Amino acid sequence: MISVNDLRTGLTIEVDNGIWQVLEFQHVKPGKGAAFVRTKLRNIRTGGIQEKTFRAGEKVAKAHIENRKMQYLYASGDTHTFMDNESYEQLELPSSQIERELKFLKENMEVHIMTYQQEILGVEVPNTVVLEVTETEPGIKGDTASGGTKPATLETGLIVQVPFFINQGDVLIIDTRNGDYVSRA
Repeated sequence: MISVNDLRTGLTIEVDNGIWQVLEFQHVKPGKGAAFVRTKLRNIRTGGIQEKTFRAGEKVAKAHIENRKMQYLYASGDTHTFMDNESYEQLELPSSQIERELKFLKENMEVHIMTYQQEILGVEVPNTVVLEVTETEPGIKGDTASGGTKPATLETGLIVQVPFFINQGDVLIIDTRNGDYVSRA
């Protein structure tokens, strides 16, 4: 158990039978009344975000999330296979559990599988990934002056907005936190 006064961004806690990650926290000491901690929490299982207020000094249980380094092997129908790099143990996850991460997963990519008390919570992909453009309109000379963007389809099926000078076959760096184009690789 930890005090809510010790909450920090990124910490995982158990509240109301759920596992939550602290996104934001603010210690508030009003002029009148008791101090409290206002938080913004993300449910690790569902991805939902909730704001919750705790009384100062209140205790919450810390959730110990284990990250196992694994390699994404392949997709077979609606299941995706991962392999532990040390024990070579294989693990299969349904598409529904890793829907958001599928846009960034390539075969042989290193990822972290998050587990809590033997329950698989999901997949954590690196902050940036390198993906190839499979389809986009060709850039026209002189279009770069306006600084506009056009849609490009990447090898995983993800569609991102890219500058006009990007062509089919280019390899790009994509930010997985927001799905935006960063630069050419």
